[in-house]
Amino acid sequence: MVEIVLVYPFFKSRLDRSPFRFQPLGIGYIASFLRKAKLTVKLIDCTFRDRKSVLKEIMELKPRIVGIYSMYSMEQDSIELARSIRKVTDLLIAGGPLPTAKPSSFLDDFDLVVVGEAENTMLEIAKTFFENRDPKTVPGIIFKDGSNTYHTGRRNTIENLDSIPFPTRELFDNDSYKQYYQNKFGYTMTSMISSRGCPFRCDFCSRPIFKDGFRSRSHENIVDEMQSIMDMGYDLIWFADDCFTISKERVVKICDEIIRRKLNVKWQCLSRVDAMDPEMATRMKEAGCQRVYFGIESGDQRTLHLMKKDIDLQTARSAVYNANKAGIETGAFLIIGYPGESEEMILNTIHFGTTLPLDYLSFTLPYPIPGTGLYEKVKDDLIEPRKSRIKLIEQTLEFKSQYSEFKLKFAILKGTVQFRIRKHFGQIGYKLFGRPFEKITDLLFKIMK
Repeated sequence: MVEIVLVYPFFKSRLDRSPFRFQPLGIGYIASFLRKAKLTVKLIDCTFRDRKSVLKEIMELKPRIVGIYSMYSMEQDSIELARSIRKVTDLLIAGGPLPTAKPSSFLDDFDLVVVGEAENTMLEIAKTFFENRDPKTVPGIIFKDGSNTYHTGRRNTIENLDSIPFPTRELFDNDSYKQYYQNKFGYTMTSMISSRGCPFRCDFCSRPIFKDGFRSRSHENIVDEMQSIMDMGYDLIWFADDCFTISKERVVKICDEIIRRKLNVKWQCLSRVDAMDPEMATRMKEAGCQRVYFGIESGDQRTLHLMKKDIDLQTARSAVYNANKAGIETGAFLIIGYPGESEEMILNTIHFGTTLPLDYLSFTLPYPIPGTGLYEKVKDDLIEPRKSRIKLIEQTLEFKSQYSEFKLKFAILKGTVQFRIRKHFGQIGYKLFGRPFEKITDLLFKIMK
């Protein structure tokens, strides 16, 4: 009999902003933690599932406890799922970024809401439940009892991340993930996490919601997991850390350990631009780093100030150059239409991004995650999530802006085309084809409503 089921309610029918699909490591870590304590756990990852089959499986399992992960894009799915299985389980638990940031939205449909890091909390909830003890003794949860709402206080984070077993990758549908990547990109990829927390406080980022400081696993432990992933037949590893390169000393130790073991591994990561110096870039390349993505976010210094990014544009340009010189591919993320941006600031972002020697460039609309500074700015002007009417760009504007969604999507399309012209035709070709396109579309953007 399965005692606990953990669900990641990402249904493939839902609109998603990204072509990438990764195993939900959060519930994978919880599962490994619970299994270490001799509890029986089942993971249900809905990424390649339909709602009907998931409901049927849960109904047949009749688990005592069901934990459902949720974030902003999954709020409706997680709540609908909870309502559908209410009668077949004794304890419904919500966890993840959104329940942590906005627990009140889940209290009516779930018995408990986990706030923050969940491994120890879920284990203690399970023990308390099976021993019929009072949940008020469990730190890190919020729940209703009649007309009263109880918040048991925040739980201390796990400082020694090496003490957490590797996520239970064997419980995920690895064949479907491999097939998805092979069909879409020509290689197989999975993710792993080498650290938790982030010391920075970007205005749009959900990380500060968890109020946890930066913590890292040991370099030996990290490379052990990389080895286990390669043994499962994956071609590439994506480090899903908030910022892999926060500590140069840490990165160098990881790279040295990979090199020492002669591990033939390819990997990618996310970096701040102010962390990428030539020495570290060279060491990363030697250790198998294939590509680095930079969260530049804007090509206008005033917008970067609005975003609380604490970087400058010259540093961003230097970071891309340092990685390229070391032989590492580069990608960057830019946001179009941030609250407070003028037309000039938006165009500056497009022109800056498209002049960088990148292998990949992504333009996105701002995404207001509850609990962030961005969300607080626009919370009174939110728009219900919906499917895009412009199929070329599936993103939708989530709040009322001074600019129309059509205008901002035009800017994204303009930037994407400019980048591709420069990338495929080079400097000479850009002067012939790109410059006229740039001038015409600049003018169109300015006169567009």
